[in-house]
Amino acid sequence: MLQIVTAALFALHAQVGDSSPFRALPLPAPNRVRGASGAPGPDYWQQRADYVIRATLDTASSVIRGTERIHYENHSPDTLTFVWVQIEQNLFAKNSVTYALNQPPLHFAGGAVFDFTGKGFIGGITIERFRAAGAELRRTEYGTMMRVELPPSRPLAPRGTIDFDVAWHFPVPPYGGGRMGRIGNRLYEIGQWYPRMVVYDDVHGWNPLPYIGAGEFYLEYGDFDVTLTLPAGFLVAATGTVRNPLAVWTPAMRARLARARSSSQPVQIVTRAEATARGAQRPAGSKTWHITATRVRDFAWAASPDYRWDASSWSGILIQTMYRPGATPWEEANKMAWFTIKHFSETWGKYPWPQATTVEGLVEGMEYPMLTFVPAIEKREDQYWVLTHEFGHEWFPMMVGSDERRYPWMDEGFNTFIDYGSAEGYFRGTAYGDTVRRELLTDYQISAVPGNEQPLITKPVESRDLAWTAYQKPALMLTVLRDEVLGKETFERALREYVRRWTFKHPQPADFFRTMESMSGRDLDWFWRAWVYTTARLDQAIDSVTTAGDTVLVHLSNRGQMVLPVTLALRYADDTGDTLDLPIEMWNLGSRFTARVPTTRRVTGVMVDPRGIYPDIDRTNNRWPPVSPPLPPSPPR
Repeated sequence: MLQIVTAALFALHAQVGDSSPFRALPLPAPNRVRGASGAPGPDYWQQRADYVIRATLDTASSVIRGTERIHYENHSPDTLTFVWVQIEQNLFAKNSVTYALNQPPLHFAGGAVFDFTGKGFIGGITIERFRAAGAELRRTEYGTMMRVELPPSRPLAPRGTIDFDVAWHFPVPPYGGGRMGRIGNRLYEIGQWYPRMVVYDDVHGWNPLPYIGAGEFYLEYGDFDVTLTLPAGFLVAATGTVRNPLAVWTPAMRARLARARSSSQPVQIVTRAEATARGAQRPAGSKTWHITATRVRDFAWAASPDYRWDASSWSGILIQTMYRPGATPWEEANKMAWFTIKHFSETWGKYPWPQATTVEGLVEGMEYPMLTFVPAIEKREDQYWVLTHEFGHEWFPMMVGSDERRYPWMDEGFNTFIDYGSAEGYFRGTAYGDTVRRELLTDYQISAVPGNEQPLITKPVESRDLAWTAYQKPALMLTVLRDEVLGKETFERALREYVRRWTFKHPQPADFFRTMESMSGRDLDWFWRAWVYTTARLDQAIDSVTTAGDTVLVHLSNRGQMVLPVTLALRYADDTGDTLDLPIEMWNLGSRFTARVPTTRRVTGVMVDPRGIYPDIDRTNNRWPPVSPPLPPSPPR
């Protein structure tokens, strides 16, 4: 009988434990690769891929032809008999998944539209050769991915290296999947343009998830040595550092750049009049640009004969903006870029590369190491937002190299969160700067629709509302975590440590969770479960208010699935007030809690979440009595 009773009690305990919002989150077990504290372990490894690329742009046909040598290092404990390579220009192939599905474009706030096709353009990449040690390797294309078989007699052993010799060409689409393309033959923004290695990691092995638009990139780090041959009149902006300035820049440009390298104010490298004059010229011949980049995960470039060019510097970083003469909103862009790089560096970790460039053109917004694509936008606040957002990606995921194909909330979401801080700083003291973050709650009301909302952990290609799940909700989540759970100082110390630990590495969600918890000293499983893995909704309520002697009893309930700390504002009959912060442990014993407020003053009103910063789905039950005069404002924190 005792055994039966014990078993019954154990089963009952398990049921109760499973229903608790504070039950442990079933994360992957820590190991020597990824430690229990969220830091890379002593056996952490990742692969390396270095590229030497020689490419030519024929503007008459808008075809790019290139050769490349990929030096690939196997740092894994596994012997590889084949490799996977990304050939993402096949997004525009006739039989591509995107064209077969005819996916509708994504619409973002501010009117930005991302059409993840080529708008009917048929192209794709042609692989002319893929060799190792002089021998052609057998390869099979699967849309935007290509499997390459290594010679059976020469598999790639742990700590081994291999060099691939590749040649390829493709036509540049007039509009390319929302992320690259051209305007006629006068402006080119080029990304996803060369065969590149798929990530092989300790979590999934190979990661050959197809590129069909919504999911962005997961890439290995390495060094790049690139030469680009273009018509002589073109100016080039690119990832990396120009190594042959005498050959590609005029003496006036070089002199002005030298001034810009010691100036916090923009210096015009190419003026509007000069850009207009250059654009009218058709110099014969071509120029070859030699550019190198160290410790980056990708390489992109843009080119046009029509660019205006402004530059300034902060802390040794050259900050450049390049734009067409008619893009007048960009005349402030360099100041915006300067503030952005400085703000993010001082807040989250120093920008690690020698230059940061943003170019104006047809792409609605896209990021690459040291280079971003941003359109011209008439409204100043919107122009700043897109520019700072794309540069914010230099931290997530260019520095902190998360898996964008699976977890866009870890790059788009983290970046959107830090963007609000950047916008608040640049526009501080204005109505926009002081209220911009409030739009997150408006977005919640629009997008967090029961039955339609999906968890943040949803893959981007499966998301019905990517703007919410990848961008806005993660930003709201981190705002609540900072302001109401951890506090600003603790939160920022933890997030900075996450950036430090995982710069130039590949974090997983569990690494972020564990870092934030170990740095803050808080168990946050309940928080991650509600925000990341479910669509739990918050409904904090005041059930009643009673008095017992010299104590006021505020009877609270948590009527939703999400739990969060509670802030109470109390108003007394003498028109004074108090604010009471109740920690998350108030819900340890269930969904009801009585707050005991020692006071002899008569309470005339109580409000939950007086600053209105929680995504509470029913604010009618946040006040006692249900209809009462406004409470005095809560003191600032």
